[in-house]
Amino acid sequence: MTVLRTQVGIVGGGAAGLMLGHLLGRAGVDSIIVENRTREHVIDRVRAGVLEQGTVDMLQESGMAGRLSREGMRHEGIYIAFGGSRHRIDMAGLTNGRAITIYGQNELVKDLIAARLATARPLFFEAAGVSVHDLECEQPAIRFTHDGGPHEIRCDIIAGCDGFHGVCRPSIPDGALKTFDRSYPFAWLGILADAAPSSHELVYSLHERGFALFSMRSPAVTRLYLQCAADEVAARWADDRIWAELRARLTMADGWAPREGPITQKGVTGMRSFVVDPMHYGRLCLAGDAAHIVPPTGAKGLNLAMADVWRLAPILEQVCRNGDTRVLAEYSARGVRRTWHAQRFSWWMTTMLHRDEQDTAFDERRRIADLEYLVSSSAAMTSLAENYVGLPLD
Repeated sequence: MTVLRTQVGIVGGGAAGLMLGHLLGRAGVDSIIVENRTREHVIDRVRAGVLEQGTVDMLQESGMAGRLSREGMRHEGIYIAFGGSRHRIDMAGLTNGRAITIYGQNELVKDLIAARLATARPLFFEAAGVSVHDLECEQPAIRFTHDGGPHEIRCDIIAGCDGFHGVCRPSIPDGALKTFDRSYPFAWLGILADAAPSSHELVYSLHERGFALFSMRSPAVTRLYLQCAADEVAARWADDRIWAELRARLTMADGWAPREGPITQKGVTGMRSFVVDPMHYGRLCLAGDAAHIVPPTGAKGLNLAMADVWRLAPILEQVCRNGDTRVLAEYSARGVRRTWHAQRFSWWMTTMLHRDEQDTAFDERRRIADLEYLVSSSAAMTSLAENYVGLPLD
């Protein structure tokens, strides 16, 4: 067996794990990152694309915004559409210039992998049979197989950045965590299309046929979503059917509609809310989707993960310097508090813009009243803008 020693063992080579490793490296803390999937899979999967102002600021301060500054698309507003009309929310005007930036998570992961490889610090892809052990001991362990041989990492602390379905959270003993879970009775069918965006800013639309979202990934690629059944299968949706449904839900009374083009990817995303409390156990800390899931309506998933690791990095530096793990409770308390703020906003956006088969006529009229108030009240629009561009990282 190959035995390795490091200060922080990071399970998960996605955006959260890679960013944590980058922040630790800048602080002089050594780490090893272990990822069970291939490098290509981690890069190619289409995920989030909306970065909050705080996330962009963090990437700039940590030297990770080179390509983001050149290729990211800054958006100072969004549209809320209902009744065939779009209503613009001037987020920058309502938040003293704060905005969002469109930059695909896969592009951010490319940048973080390149930065990691440039440091020559260990990054293992295709690690099989990853497991964590001795979480209550001073030297917890990560075990896995790589290139056909068994490996063990002994470290001061483990960061579980391996997602909702990863191995870290299930390795915590039963009863040590409280979990809060809610599943929604619908999902999103998402596509990528080779079509130049027909709007500079995102369009969130409530239609009698269901929710739709117009977004983009680059000046040549449009990203679109349709509300669908929770058990929907993407293969059932032919391209012509997708475009017909998008036209129905997104065409406005003034003639605006998304441009169409070849669909290059399609997939279904489930909708759920999930929180664990606390976000640590022994010498294992959870960050990103390992600790919380939000419905994508509020664009909070990736940004919550970035806030987690921004908060976690200096805490781990303290643990590695003086061995005092009591500060982990501080990381958890601050993270759980911010997570619930993001959950509240994501729940509100989701329930305001989606139709449920169980809705009554009262629910429908209440939802329209909510939207009418939102777009007519500067206070309501400011509340949406403050949350959408991102609350403080801590």
